[in-house]
Amino acid sequence: MSQKPHSQDRVLSVAAHLAFDAQSIPIHKVCADQPKVAAYILDPLKLRDRFQSPPVWQPEITDENRHVIATDIISKRQAAGKVTHAAVLIPLLLKDDGLSVLLTQRTDHLHDHAGQISFPGGRMDPGDSDPNHTALRESEEEIGLNQQGVEIIGHLPQYLTVSGYSVTPVVGLVKPQAEYALDAFEVADVFEVPLHFLMDPANHQVRVWQSDQGSRQFYSMPYENRFIWGATAGMLRNLYHLLKV
Repeated sequence: MSQKPHSQDRVLSVAAHLAFDAQSIPIHKVCADQPKVAAYILDPLKLRDRFQSPPVWQPEITDENRHVIATDIISKRQAAGKVTHAAVLIPLLLKDDGLSVLLTQRTDHLHDHAGQISFPGGRMDPGDSDPNHTALRESEEEIGLNQQGVEIIGHLPQYLTVSGYSVTPVVGLVKPQAEYALDAFEVADVFEVPLHFLMDPANHQVRVWQSDQGSRQFYSMPYENRFIWGATAGMLRNLYHLLKV
């Protein structure tokens, strides 16, 4: 997600990033016993239908966003100014061989989620009319995504991160571009992952981090040399739950 930190924030973020290596956390289990999303669902027409007429489904609550369903806690956080509203775009690229998800690798000096893999997006500006506006604006700023090539088909439930962001995931069908103009301050790289890979729970790992303050459970979805985890993996799990039913 987009942000413009001060130089002192950059130093602190690098220290925090180095202090926690998510990829080194042991795998508690792999979700191979869960059904993968049927291939016929991973089609643009079927996805439009699913978001227009969603079935009854339950978003997954992980240790990271467990407090998102506690509306009283959210209200208190908002009143104290501790929640930053944001939106990300989950870009589903319309490829000849099937849909792919476009993801970004964040640069290492950012204040929050430095070096992590994320969706393009960021905090809502006062001039943004809605989360769609934020997601499209930020995607254009971060990776040069042409807004005219995006068809928004729906949203996933808000996701509250441990860093205090209340994120609206905006799902869109996107025409691929030959090149993406990356904001070198925020985005180190951009890459694609086949949607069918991410919608197969055999590729979903549960990792448990033990510390003096207790334990924290989070999802990871390694793909080739990329390590997708945390809020990005959590939002993908919610997309999985919506599509599997």
